[in-house]
Amino acid sequence: MTNPPLNNSSNGEDEDPCTTNLIKTREFLYKLIISQLFYDGHQSIGQSLQQAVQAEPNAAPSDRLFHLVLTGLEHEPSYKERPQPHIGIGNSQIGPGLDLEFETESNVPAPEPALYETAYVTSHKGNCRAGCFSADGQLIATGSVDASIKILDVDRMLAKSAPDEMDPSRGEQQGHPVIRTLYDHMEEVTCLEFHPKEPVLCSGSKDSTIKLFDISKASVKKAFKTITESEPIKAFSFHPGGDHLLVATQHPVIRLYDMNTMQCFVCAFPQHQHTQAVTYVKWSRDAKLFATASKDGNIKIWDGVSNRCVNTFVKAHDGLEVCSVVFSRNGKYLLSSGKNSIPKLWELTTSRCLIAYTGILCILFNEAWVYSVPNCSPKIVITAYLRSV
Repeated sequence: MTNPPLNNSSNGEDEDPCTTNLIKTREFLYKLIISQLFYDGHQSIGQSLQQAVQAEPNAAPSDRLFHLVLTGLEHEPSYKERPQPHIGIGNSQIGPGLDLEFETESNVPAPEPALYETAYVTSHKGNCRAGCFSADGQLIATGSVDASIKILDVDRMLAKSAPDEMDPSRGEQQGHPVIRTLYDHMEEVTCLEFHPKEPVLCSGSKDSTIKLFDISKASVKKAFKTITESEPIKAFSFHPGGDHLLVATQHPVIRLYDMNTMQCFVCAFPQHQHTQAVTYVKWSRDAKLFATASKDGNIKIWDGVSNRCVNTFVKAHDGLEVCSVVFSRNGKYLLSSGKNSIPKLWELTTSRCLIAYTGILCILFNEAWVYSVPNCSPKIVITAYLRSV
């Protein structure tokens, strides 16, 4: 049998990834390992690893990894001469240690959590199941089991909460905080999100529909556009540019909708999908990645351009259902919560759990509930609320 070329993959199709993209580089490393195992005759081990990391396409036998290791050992500097590692996703660089971009100095520090007070209380006829802030922080939307949606004005809520600090007539002029109530769903509202660019509110429901409301028109109480799904809606997330919408339903397959044409897209590789219902989806701020959580206990990281799964955190919460995920502002970390009631902070470049927040009763968190008051230092706040499931 003729041996394949020593320093190249036998099919000649794979190109070396950009070394600044750690996820792609790690995926390429797995291919090299699998090819080396096949070359050395360890087919069963190679096939097991190929299935575990979901390598695409199938790796061909090659001993390129062996020669790369030999070359690396020949040129490896001593430990003291080694440069400090700088790793990251894409062009984002990560230095040593945990960098969450805290501001160490601030003229106006944020109040301690114990000093936060209830500003305003309103209620639906049924239990509240969803809530979100608009991009500018001026509006809040809440959704209920009774299928209703309320839109509230933040300034009016604050005016009602501090009547002694302002002219009483000012609060009367501003009016009631609840500026609109929408009725267009037939069943429980499960998720809400404002469009990042337009005056549009998106809602999802157990009635398997997604509805878009034009909130710029005060008289409108019905959606101007409806997406009908085959399963109840669990969660969705707008692309930061607003042109696409990720949708999670009771089905394991993730949907990606073009908001201009309403055309639906799914990943071309069925094996990349979850094996049970998807519970949460979230874009990163730069839209290069998005994350999904599922009842199968796994967290998946997806490429925002190719719509391919590039990493999987298997049994992220001891194999129990993962309830929610959210990226850090710099896109280097992922915070997750699950039914083991232990929120976890993950480093995306290494796929390792950095911190497990034990002692916190948390089933689901939603960063939309955290409102950043102007002139307060931007601190990372985890606000958790218990939701019956």
